[in-house]
Amino acid sequence: MTSVIVLILAAGLDYLIGDPWGWLHPVQVMGWIISRFSKLALRYCQNSLTQRLAGIVLGIILIIGSGIAGYLIIQLARWLHPFLGIAIESILLASCFALKSLRVAAQTVLQPLSLGKIQDARSILSNYVGRDTKNLTESEILRAVLETVTENAIDGVMAPLFYAIIGAFVPVVGSVPFALAYKASSTLDSMVGYRQAPYTYLGWFSARLEDGLTWLPCRLTVITLALLSGKPLHVIRICRRDAPKDPSPNSGWSECVYAAILGVQVGGTNWYGGVAKHKPLLGDNIHAIAPIFITKALQLTKYCFLLWLGVSALLLIKN
Repeated sequence: MTSVIVLILAAGLDYLIGDPWGWLHPVQVMGWIISRFSKLALRYCQNSLTQRLAGIVLGIILIIGSGIAGYLIIQLARWLHPFLGIAIESILLASCFALKSLRVAAQTVLQPLSLGKIQDARSILSNYVGRDTKNLTESEILRAVLETVTENAIDGVMAPLFYAIIGAFVPVVGSVPFALAYKASSTLDSMVGYRQAPYTYLGWFSARLEDGLTWLPCRLTVITLALLSGKPLHVIRICRRDAPKDPSPNSGWSECVYAAILGVQVGGTNWYGGVAKHKPLLGDNIHAIAPIFITKALQLTKYCFLLWLGVSALLLIKN
């Protein structure tokens, strides 16, 4: 029963509060460790083999260490008081979810855009995406926001929930260690999981591991969203047609399922450091991307999250 309470409290905290500014966040700690380890590894590991080995060590230490750290913090809190244990466990788990963060990020870009302040929208968008934003048109800004919201729906919301649910069925461990371990993998991928130098070899292990850990929750999310859309065969058909075109084994599926449901098309040419990069087109261009579709995408993620949460709570209560 405690696992159910923690899952529900964590979901409520994320939805209502999100990540309060000024509070130390687990991802910040992970980022500090990754940054410092990476600098040392790149300084002393001068060939591809040693960099790959350093990347494996970094990945294993951070992922397992994050899970163990979360477990020990919760055990200490429980030792002090059971209610404190539940509170700390709920707060730590809430930090693994990014449902409100995605919603706030989208709104901060869309608000100035709705007022015609396109330069402000471009500037704010640059905080959330890696592509060049200074010359983006309004339609390109909207596409960038939708792609960010739909890609991060998996690694920022649904995959952490998936591993939290798995952990909830392991009473000795609990939700937080599993969710934090996945969050560590996701953070590693976002910081060093690049094919470009200097992380080509150092981040290889982290990128491949995150792909593997995200594969199942990504596919389950696609199936869930397809069912929620009321037109599952149509949505799955478009995903099977377009998603494999994307070089990423997960982000193509994540973006494509939303595009298929909404009747929009994502992908196209983006610029990174002045270099053009073409992403495959996903979905059918039935409607032009508008703010309402971004809102609908966020709602779909929320409904999927609540469905998984509700089903898992029922199963845990029956156990």
